[in-house]
Amino acid sequence: MATQQQEAQAGLEQLKLREVSIPVEVPVKPVSKREIKQLEAMLIIGTLFRPDVLQAALSKEEFLTWVDSLAVAAAALAMEKAGYSIRQIAEELGRTEATIRRHLRGETKAGKLVRETYEMLVRGELKLAVPIVSPEAEEELKKLQEQVKQLEEELSKTRDELEKLRKENEELKSKLEKLKEAAAKAAERLGEARRALEEAERSLREAA
Repeated sequence: MATQQQEAQAGLEQLKLREVSIPVEVPVKPVSKREIKQLEAMLIIGTLFRPDVLQAALSKEEFLTWVDSLAVAAAALAMEKAGYSIRQIAEELGRTEATIRRHLRGETKAGKLVRETYEMLVRGELKLAVPIVSPEAEEELKKLQEQVKQLEEELSKTRDELEKLRKENEELKSKLEKLKEAAAKAAERLGEARRALEEAERSLREAA
């Protein structure tokens, strides 16, 4: 467990992050299902890419479980802001009313973070940590792209050569078949000539 967290932390330290402020472009008081979904999506994205959340360095198992809770907490808060009751939210999300209450009260980690994200969104203070690709990584990517292009060209040439050889092979087969037919006809004519010669020799002996 500790090892997984250390590896995740090391990866984050190597990754350059740039904080970007996000203006409020989603309704914080949704009045339709479409607006609820917009707020829900912003709460999920806004929470996932908060610098403090990225630095938490959760293990893979913890992260998957937490993301599921995060999605429920974000949906619950978005629906609450639209005026849904606890019972309605629980029915819509397929969770117990007790679970929804814990999320909305911030008694769960996901619920607490989502609530904080919502408040930052309202105040216009929400910042996301956007990964920046290093020049070294870009250079490596270019090299890989060039290698892929080169391999594709080589593969194309190989296919062309194979097609050429296939056609040549078919032509050779055709020529071989013709030679076989010619040999068979020649053998047949040779047989006829031998029989004619034998017949002529027999006739000469009889005449003598």
